[in-house]
Amino acid sequence: MTRIADLLAAGPTWSFEFFPPKTSEGMVSLIDTVEELSALKPDFVSVTYGAGGTTRSTTRDLVVKINQERAYPAMPHLTCVGHSRAELVSLLEDYRASGIHNVLALAGDPPTDGSPAVGDFTYASELVELVHEVDHFTVAVAAFPELHPRSVDRAEDRRHLVAKLATADFGMTQFFWDVDHYRVMVEELAEAGSTTPVLPGVMPFVNVAGTRRMSAMNNTAIPTWLEERLDAVDGDPEATRKLGVEVATDLVASLLELGVPGIHLYAMNRAQSITEIYDNLGIKPR
Repeated sequence: MTRIADLLAAGPTWSFEFFPPKTSEGMVSLIDTVEELSALKPDFVSVTYGAGGTTRSTTRDLVVKINQERAYPAMPHLTCVGHSRAELVSLLEDYRASGIHNVLALAGDPPTDGSPAVGDFTYASELVELVHEVDHFTVAVAAFPELHPRSVDRAEDRRHLVAKLATADFGMTQFFWDVDHYRVMVEELAEAGSTTPVLPGVMPFVNVAGTRRMSAMNNTAIPTWLEERLDAVDGDPEATRKLGVEVATDLVASLLELGVPGIHLYAMNRAQSITEIYDNLGIKPR
């Protein structure tokens, strides 16, 4: 039984994030990616969860498969908006029975059509409480360096984040394009008395339109210099991927200088960009 909280207590971690494929071909490709990236000996990996639980079974099956077949733990993302308490308890009990001991607890997005979300939960903090009730999972929560998209102001955002981190074992950030956003967030958390480690999330992007769309959704500002470079590679998939590697490499290098508790890389279900980042930085599997 490996708890990510114990790994973090032992020193900085390296981890990757995957998403559940929508096709059988995508699943075969992802399994190949997991095999290739396992050579880098990550401390753990995570698997995302579709809005409203649309990938519930795929996420569950992937997490259990990786957790059983690999030397490192897999952590499922889990959202609560649009779910009943009974649904979530059932899934958490299934995870517990399947040997899963780490969970990323998220609120999740409201319906895209503007209709009110149904279900028994509204906030991630409610899900954290439920996870603790079901079992002694290691619990991670999300952090937004540039503020949660639905925050009223900076002070309110940081108060909520401090309170949420106090109930969790560690935090994981949304991606960002300027290391100062992470640095300032960590300083603000420390000033507020928060001691829970927060892992920075880094995304080596592979698509210009998708990068802009996700940045807008997550309140992530794209610097002018990056907008100009995205314009220059738009329409060229390999040039876009290489730019994503370059930007991610620079971010990781800056984060390592800050002495971060770990690095969480979005693999985008591909191995090449991750291996190139490792090569660029001279990171060797431990």
